[in-house]
Amino acid sequence: MGHHVLPGNPPIPVHLRRSARARRISLRVSGLDGRVVLTLPKGVREREALDFAHEKAEWIRSHLEKQPDLVEIAPGVDIPVEGQLRRIGTVSGRRVLLENERLGVPGDPARASARLAGFLRELARERLLAASDLYAGRLGRSYRGITLRDTRSRWGSCSSSGGLMYSWRLILAPPEVLNYVAAHEVAHLAQMNHSQAFWDMVVQLHGPYDGPRNWLRQNGQHLHRYRFGD
Repeated sequence: MGHHVLPGNPPIPVHLRRSARARRISLRVSGLDGRVVLTLPKGVREREALDFAHEKAEWIRSHLEKQPDLVEIAPGVDIPVEGQLRRIGTVSGRRVLLENERLGVPGDPARASARLAGFLRELARERLLAASDLYAGRLGRSYRGITLRDTRSRWGSCSSSGGLMYSWRLILAPPEVLNYVAAHEVAHLAQMNHSQAFWDMVVQLHGPYDGPRNWLRQNGQHLHRYRFGD
């Protein structure tokens, strides 16, 4: 619907959306990236909603101060890959070089962010395909394929037709976290619910899962700190 900027230091972009189901004006500050969304019910004038946002400016700022700092990806920045921090640097040649403590990106440093985003998506696809194949083999069922997205609300999903969707940012998390999410979604091929039978199936495929599940709850939102500008 558009956006508005609340003045101040710093100015706050506010994204406006209209909802036929909303009963009142509402403000939401995303816990993932600090995006501020102002929802307008049908029939409410934009000016009225913006007045509401201005009245709540201090409330918005107090929430934004609690957000994790965003990290713009560029040479010299540290980023976790498979749970281990690596320092982004430049490297000769044509391929991204993944080392224990370094991530070498070839070419123009100004393009390092976009180049690295592509590399990480491909690495995520490779790891998630391998994990999905492993657990689907244990389950004795096949899936239709995987789709990678940059989802904010979930780490994975399984469609009724057997398609698996994952957040490519799982490649930033420790491998056991990526594997747990893959086992979780593959288990949905047999149990399209979160019943006890489903969780028993996750244990059967993956083993105990409390560790990686708790890691995601405590640290998952920080994987969205890293901004690739792509």
